[in-house]
Amino acid sequence: MPRATWSGAISFGLVNIPIKLYTAVSRKNVTFNQIDTRTNSRVKQKRISEADGTEVPYDAMAKGYQLPGGQYVIVTEDELAALDPEASRTVEIEEFVDLADIDPVFYDTAYVVAPDKATVKPYALLTRAMEDSGKVGIARFVMRTKQYLAAVRPVDGMLMMSTMVYADEVNDPAEIGELANLDGVEVSERELAMATALIESLSTTWEPEKFADTHRERVLSLIEQKASGADDITVAPAAESPEKVVDLMAALEASVAAAKDARKRHPTARAVPAADEVEVAEEPVAAAGGAPAKGRAKVGSTKAAKATRAAKATADADEADETAARKPARRKRSA
Repeated sequence: MPRATWSGAISFGLVNIPIKLYTAVSRKNVTFNQIDTRTNSRVKQKRISEADGTEVPYDAMAKGYQLPGGQYVIVTEDELAALDPEASRTVEIEEFVDLADIDPVFYDTAYVVAPDKATVKPYALLTRAMEDSGKVGIARFVMRTKQYLAAVRPVDGMLMMSTMVYADEVNDPAEIGELANLDGVEVSERELAMATALIESLSTTWEPEKFADTHRERVLSLIEQKASGADDITVAPAAESPEKVVDLMAALEASVAAAKDARKRHPTARAVPAADEVEVAEEPVAAAGGAPAKGRAKVGSTKAAKATRAAKATADADEADETAARKPARRKRSA
């Protein structure tokens, strides 16, 4: 069970709601210690002076900020402590904004916001009001002598809070030279239709449980094998390097075909028809812009509808290609 990492109150206007913060994510990284293979004992590091190689006692250490010229500005702990933000146990919401206005790149660490037993109703009221308005609270708070910018948002009837990076900490994409190569790039209608068909064929609902850290699992398996005294250690083969794309259209067509084939092999393939196997009722369907006809396509799920759109996108791509092929012929006759 997670433990509370911070306790205080959410404040906005004259409203004050006591809360506790719990970390929303528990990292499951595999950690190692450095070992002396001669004695199988842990290796400890010492603080060594760069000038004479002697060990530096703790009371002789200070923080130094390196200037461009290589000199250091020494700052004492007391000087830094005098600059610490005022100790506060309040998450001060300064404004409310639309969730869509926040680029996810600004989010940092997530916390679950839990209410105090005595203030459950004000907590629920704030959550419901934020859900109805679609707003996110932008706040500041102090934790462990550091001030944080944070976003408080409603999620499934509760509040979540994510610390945020500041605007000057986000790298400007304009400084990445390779992105300038995108200017003036042209794609054909057929290429766009094939890419759209590929996206549609791979579209599904987000199920995070389907994904796992396979590298961590392999490392833990290796540790278990060695701890049990196994001599024959199974090592995963090296991954093949992906080939560079030479023919974009050929790669797209092969990808769409592979996606269709994989969908046919899936256990639910019988329940969800592939893009080229969707059955449509014989009743006429109204043209675009007209009233819908009585007959309906026999598609019983969202995935089937997506498959239909993928098939249509592929057909549109073929039609666009045929149209492009006929245009030169018409120009010759007019000449």
